[in-house]
Amino acid sequence: MRRTFSSLRYRNYRLFFFGQAISQSGSWMQRIALAWFVLQLTHGDSFAVGIMAVAQFLPFSLFGLFGGVITDRMDARRLVMGTQVSQLVTAVALAWIALGGFAQPWMLYAIAFVNGVILVLDVPSRQQLTYRMVGREALPNAIALNSSLFNASRIFGPSLAGMIIGFAGVGVCFTVNAISFLAVLLGLFAMRTSEFFPVEKFDRPAILRGTREGLSYVRKQPRMRIVLGLTLVLSTFCFNFNVTLPVLAYTTLHAHAFVFGILSAVFGAGALAGALVAASRGRASAKVMIIGALVFTSSELLLAPLHGAVLVGTLLFFTGAGFTVWSANSNTSMQLAAPDRLRGRIIGIYFYAFNGTGPLGGLLTGWLCATGGTEAAFLVAGIIGLAGTGVAAQQLRSKAPSITVPKLRVPERTPA
Repeated sequence: MRRTFSSLRYRNYRLFFFGQAISQSGSWMQRIALAWFVLQLTHGDSFAVGIMAVAQFLPFSLFGLFGGVITDRMDARRLVMGTQVSQLVTAVALAWIALGGFAQPWMLYAIAFVNGVILVLDVPSRQQLTYRMVGREALPNAIALNSSLFNASRIFGPSLAGMIIGFAGVGVCFTVNAISFLAVLLGLFAMRTSEFFPVEKFDRPAILRGTREGLSYVRKQPRMRIVLGLTLVLSTFCFNFNVTLPVLAYTTLHAHAFVFGILSAVFGAGALAGALVAASRGRASAKVMIIGALVFTSSELLLAPLHGAVLVGTLLFFTGAGFTVWSANSNTSMQLAAPDRLRGRIIGIYFYAFNGTGPLGGLLTGWLCATGGTEAAFLVAGIIGLAGTGVAAQQLRSKAPSITVPKLRVPERTPA
């Protein structure tokens, strides 16, 4: 237990962690409410949920490669403050149109797109801030704890959202999310910047040249390329639960919003279990990454023919556990291999692989759900995911040397 939660010994990380615990629960309430709201406005149109995925992830496809460069150019804490305030504003906008009763699908798509643009900067900046709060030694544990927090919120947030939608409507979920951002903002303001871990000094990179430098570094790292390739395959074809889960509850199981929330929470419970396993190990492992990917993808394949809520929930637990074990290990291995001057760009490239094909994956999954139901969507995801994992495992075993981790130097302390 001491090793699992070792990063919490740092005061700045404790403030960030507990602020995120509140904020992430609100964010999950908004995700669940937004997906259900689209289905309500379009009378159960599965393809409309796919369009929502396009709106959410298109910013990553357009700008994701540049998000890491911008993070390397700016102070991570101040950038996170800006992204949190911006997300608060978009949550208020959603609450306004929902409670006002004049919402149209195009409005939801537009706000989702704006929020996606914000997340292009928010994701790498939060990862960069995590390094500044805990340093290299505790980074694997902190990344896994961040994942456990994200997925613990995935249990509480969807369950609460399902109940609130049934009794008070989606607008209240959006309102609660807006208020929840105050918790993380208070934590960011209370941090002691003098306690941040130092990074080596480097010139601020130009946008295009800095992006090319990050891509060039990754090209020279065979194992990094394999990790990114597997991430690209699994995120494109397998991690589209923002489309499949609402359709699974609404169309396949013919259930209400509460069941949708429970299914999302069960996936989150499994993901939390996987994250705690990763946190307890305290290091990245290619073998564990592959095992997680195999559990994740094979569980999706087994989900395809099911129409019972209990069996679906059981397999979703294992799907979530496998997903988090895979993603935590792949994320950590990429960050630890990155030198200080490139860390933001490497994080940006990793999350570009993770989210950049979201529009394609969302449309494909929405089309599969519309034509063959969730059965077809899970079947395709499972087969492609297992094939991609098998190829990555073979390459890691026979072709790629270990990731080159730059020699750690003690840099001069830089101002936060």
